[in-house]
Amino acid sequence: MAMSGGIDSTMAAILLTEQGYELEGVTFRSWDSISKACMERETGCCSVDSIFEAKHIANSLGFNHQILDIRELFRQTVISNFISEYLKGRTPNPCVVCNKYIKWGALLDLADQLGCQFIATGHYARIGSTDGRYFISKGIDDTKDQSYFLWQLTSENLARTLFPLGGFTKQQVRQMAADRGYIKLSQKRESQEICFVPDNDYRNFLSHNSPEYSTVGPGKFISTDGRVLGQHKGYPNYTIGQRKGLEIALGQPMYVSHIDATNNTVTLGTRDDLLSQSLTASYCNFTKIAPPESPVSVTARVRYRSKGMPAVIVMQDGNVKVDFSEPVESVSPGQSVVFYDGDDLIGGAVID
Repeated sequence: MAMSGGIDSTMAAILLTEQGYELEGVTFRSWDSISKACMERETGCCSVDSIFEAKHIANSLGFNHQILDIRELFRQTVISNFISEYLKGRTPNPCVVCNKYIKWGALLDLADQLGCQFIATGHYARIGSTDGRYFISKGIDDTKDQSYFLWQLTSENLARTLFPLGGFTKQQVRQMAADRGYIKLSQKRESQEICFVPDNDYRNFLSHNSPEYSTVGPGKFISTDGRVLGQHKGYPNYTIGQRKGLEIALGQPMYVSHIDATNNTVTLGTRDDLLSQSLTASYCNFTKIAPPESPVSVTARVRYRSKGMPAVIVMQDGNVKVDFSEPVESVSPGQSVVFYDGDDLIGGAVID
């Protein structure tokens, strides 16, 4: 049972205990942040308090708990990808990488060592199966559904996974915690930041953890037709769709529409310049279906909070081509495009 010390993993553990499962609690030690904010915030994997809270909860529920030190693996996978993507002018998705290599990598390895049949987390998602293939389905709480971040999991991963909270809303989970006497936990605020960037300032993180970041000097803002508009602070400081913080006045709202890491240029355009009718993506993973040999109609999401857009997907030389029914905004290389059939996640890929 992956335990963060927060309400979701705690209630997942309680529900599994009530259902008769024998649990082994695990909390990751993944990152030693230099940020004072990380140590002061209420929740988070980098908080010492959260580790001891998880241990206390496991002890109170009567099962063993251990801390799994995965700092080096976390650095080699999640952190390395995070830094590398920004230095390529892309926007990383660290939660997707963490789920693949940490929660369904290191955790499954430990489960095998302990002889555990399943691993469990507090994700708001469900698992379905058909014809021997296991796949993700959305959690019933649309505001908390986390299926988008789980697209890289394989059918083999999911066959050994339990999501106790997938059939509940967040409000129901809070109430269940309160009903069981966990009043303070039921009222705990949620963190929206990346766990290793608790102040939500990725530029500050890069400045302390990437020597290459500090070597990127100022470059040119250019228009969509190639005209020089001004000077920027270095391409890694910008993301697709960004409007605020550009520190340039052009008489109308302008947005980052393209980033060229090779030439250190950042293209600015109008909101219409952010629209895309199609995209290609690589590192594909399909679970509910095999990689489609012919066009398939899906609902595609290019961001976690997007509602999704009708699209047609087709494989091309191992990658996937996505054609949307209507233009979508701020398609960002490095982010995930995830495909749904109703509530069922059928696959995903990394946007090129």
